[in-house]
Amino acid sequence: MGRTLDPSSLGDHIDRLYRAACALTGSRIAADDLVQDTYARVLSKPRLLRNDDDLGYLLRTMRNLFLDQRRQASRRATDPVDPEDLERVEGTGVRGPQQAAEERELLATIADLPDEFRDVLVAVDVTGLSYKETSGLLGVPEGTVMSRLYRARKRVIAGVG
Repeated sequence: MGRTLDPSSLGDHIDRLYRAACALTGSRIAADDLVQDTYARVLSKPRLLRNDDDLGYLLRTMRNLFLDQRRQASRRATDPVDPEDLERVEGTGVRGPQQAAEERELLATIADLPDEFRDVLVAVDVTGLSYKETSGLLGVPEGTVMSRLYRARKRVIAGVG
């Protein structure tokens, strides 16, 4: 039948969720918010799972939440913000400016991919799911996963979204 999602085991997946969120959003700050919103939604009420795939369930929830937030943001009128008015936040990691710039560029390229390519790339390359797990998560055949992953990787290498 199914089992209830164990809230005490959810912390085991936070690193993979965060990496996936970074790839989806292209921003560490937005990724923090997305992971937090995902956990808030999942923990708001007991969840019944059909299988033992906690990570797959969390990734599906996060992806759906991300798409909902994007749809909502596209409906809202936004005022452009002058970059000079933004508050600068310094990172806590010990990385050089070149590495940080390359990471931002990579995340932005992944975030700009079409949804079907980005979802497969995030699932396989960022979170480490197998082709079979990704196939089940996205509801597409494994061959489609491999094809989309190949094309997504080519686009990232070329720097094209």
